[in-house]
Amino acid sequence: MTVLSVPVALDDRPLPRRLGLVTLATDHTTEVDFAALPAHGVGVYASRIPFANPVTPETLAAMAKDVTAAAALILPEEDLDAVVYSCTSASVVIGDQAVRDAIRLGKPSAEPITPISAGFAALRALGADRITLLTPYTPRTTQPMAECFEAGGFALQGVSCLNLTDDREMARISHATIIEAARAALVPGSQALFIACTAVRACAIIDRIEDAVGVPVVSANSATLWAAARACGVTGPVAPGQLMRLA
Repeated sequence: MTVLSVPVALDDRPLPRRLGLVTLATDHTTEVDFAALPAHGVGVYASRIPFANPVTPETLAAMAKDVTAAAALILPEEDLDAVVYSCTSASVVIGDQAVRDAIRLGKPSAEPITPISAGFAALRALGADRITLLTPYTPRTTQPMAECFEAGGFALQGVSCLNLTDDREMARISHATIIEAARAALVPGSQALFIACTAVRACAIIDRIEDAVGVPVVSANSATLWAAARACGVTGPVAPGQLMRLA
């Protein structure tokens, strides 16, 4: 074996900004949606967190103890611009502030982002305070989310759910079904539609959903993707939809 004496020159890190994702062990969707960011100079680095179906308040709450360790595992001892915890319903059940605090413990210099904090910011940026909420969950898992939005200052014009319990099935809901569910759920007078659940593949077709319902649409992943892009200094659209065209 030869040890080469060639001087080794090191470039700067491959991409100028870095984003961490904490996703569920069962997640099929988040990393796919966030794959848009590297083209904008943002590296995306993921860590998985234990989760076992069904999606219930109890199984969601069980993730609380693992958030900090999952965040810390992403490029240990290196800074990130932001860390996204990619679960809407768990952010509600655990508590949005508690999740963001847990992220900060693992990555103190990173901006913590959840679907709830990003979703609220996105709806406010769109000037929407009267909204319709659509989830893929059961009524029991949907109810705490409805209460969270009301506590956040949003007037819920309607709340609908698809009564599913397995997030792997939620990730398989067809685009046609998402559009039809959005159309069926939207209540007149709503200024926007929020589609919960990071498993649901709504982000890539937000423009088609908006065409179908006639109001701005924010999904869990479109909200976190928008917030993460802005936290990393990206100002242009990184996905379809009215939200992405905001500064």
